[in-house]
Amino acid sequence: MPDRPHVLIPYATSASEGCRHSLQNLALPHLERLLARLSPQPDRAISGRETSLSPPHERALARALGLPDEDGRIPWAAWHRQQQGQATQGLAWAFISPCQWQVGTDHVMLRDPQGLDEAASRALLASMSPWFAQDGITLHYDQPTRWLASGALFATLASASLERVLLRDLRSWLPRDLDLHRGPTDAHAARRLQRLHSEMQMLLYTHPLNDARAERGLPPINAFWVHGTGTLPTALPATSTPPTVLDTLRDPALHEDWSAWAAAWSALDAGPVAGLLRQTDSGQSVLLTLCGERNAIRWHSARRGWLRRMQSLFQPPRMIDIHHML
Repeated sequence: MPDRPHVLIPYATSASEGCRHSLQNLALPHLERLLARLSPQPDRAISGRETSLSPPHERALARALGLPDEDGRIPWAAWHRQQQGQATQGLAWAFISPCQWQVGTDHVMLRDPQGLDEAASRALLASMSPWFAQDGITLHYDQPTRWLASGALFATLASASLERVLLRDLRSWLPRDLDLHRGPTDAHAARRLQRLHSEMQMLLYTHPLNDARAERGLPPINAFWVHGTGTLPTALPATSTPPTVLDTLRDPALHEDWSAWAAAWSALDAGPVAGLLRQTDSGQSVLLTLCGERNAIRWHSARRGWLRRMQSLFQPPRMIDIHHML
């Protein structure tokens, strides 16, 4: 039996007041009609908090891929390495993202490194590698704004997704020896990582790369972020075709540009969502996962009683109502 089409939409809503306001006037007719024809799957729902390390869409995708989905310990880097056709060798892996920590009087905000090309990224990696090697960490180039790292330190270290901290105050997501909200972490690994952060801030403060960036009017790269930590299971379970992830809401949501976010939602509604609706109307079974900042809910095609079907035709669920669920 062929796999059912499965669409996963991150940042379908946000806890921001601006998002709630935009939803008041956001018309998504195809989504409302589609959800009226589908039923939620409570056993596939993901519940969390806005302060969790892993956002709901990452946990939902991890489950669909057969990966562990423990908060802060989804082994994305190891999985990415495997998808490249490279052996993970039973090692623990992580992503390392060079970035800017913008320090204010009452916050530390993490920003993407603008204008970082491959040549500059490789030069930066070469400068930082010896320091990481002292802690048993080997850096591997992957792309300009994200490297791979292997080392025992990442075996148990919980780390916040880059999307959790991007353009936000990152202090509450820094590794701690003991986090009363999330439970104990690997204290030794956390301390080593904190020391590395301090060493890299000193190294990068006078790095020639940042002098060249300043001449171009670009912000300095003065830090890094660790995410996607962990080791792949010995054997991943067989899974169905992974969902199609539609991430066009991501950037507007992270930048809190709710006008652009609403426009992106309208485009999704008129395109992929309308396509799912047509498939449903033709009798095909489909899956839809909507993800907010706290929760993710999956809907599926299922038989429904005639009374429920009639009610859904006259009272289709609205996105403003779903907002409170996500």
